[in-house]
This record gives sequence, structure tokens and C-alpha cells, in this order.
Amino acid sequence: VHLVESGGGLVQAGGSLTLGCVASGSTSSIDGMAWYRQGPGKERERIAAIASRGGHINYAESVAGRFTITRDAANNILYLQMNSLKSEDTDVYYCHAVIVTARPQEYWGQGTQVTVSS
Repeated sequence: VHLVESGGGLVQAGGSLTLGCVASGSTSSIDGMAWYRQGPGKERERIAAIASRGGHINYAESVAGRFTITRDAANNILYLQMNSLKSEDTDVYYCHAVIVTARPQEYWGQGTQVTVSS
């Protein structure tokens, strides 16, 4: 599985931004996808996740109510709609996919920078 993110950039506090992640390869085997973010000196944090079967979604408290994760399964695109952005949302955002087997296979995109100016 190959993941390519897009949509990052510079936005003012209070603004909105949408990230996209195009998946290619063995996409039919993907069991779940998620968005993570990481800033300098910080651990990578999972902020939103969606299951392939059933579509169960969960969010980190830091983004719940402001961010929305969706998946266009037909076109293998994962989205993250980010509203009411804050300066603390400034990070590199990563797309993640997992194939659950006896030995789970994880895949990462290259990351896209989101900068929120206050």
C-alpha cells in the first residue's frame, strides 16, 4: 500500500483546511485508516481513525468536534476536514493504513505540513 497526502499549508487561526490521502496498491486489504500528527519533540499522535468495515470512527479529544474524517472507498481517498483551527494544530500530518493479519502491516504517507498562524 502506498499513501500520498496533500492539502497542507498555511492558514489563519479559526480557518479551515482539508487534507487528502490517496491510497494505491492493495487497498482492498486495508482494515483501517487514520490521521496522525507530530510536532518537533513530540510523539506522533493519532487524531482520527476510521474502520473499513462498519465505518466506526473515533477522534482524539484535542480535535473532536472540529475535525472530521471521511473515506471515499470507491476512489481510495481519505480526507480530514479541519475547522476552527488553532495554533496548537500546527504539526506535520500523516496518513496511516493498517492491514490486520497475524503480523499487522502498517503503512505511512510522507506527511504534509499544516501551519496555523495566530
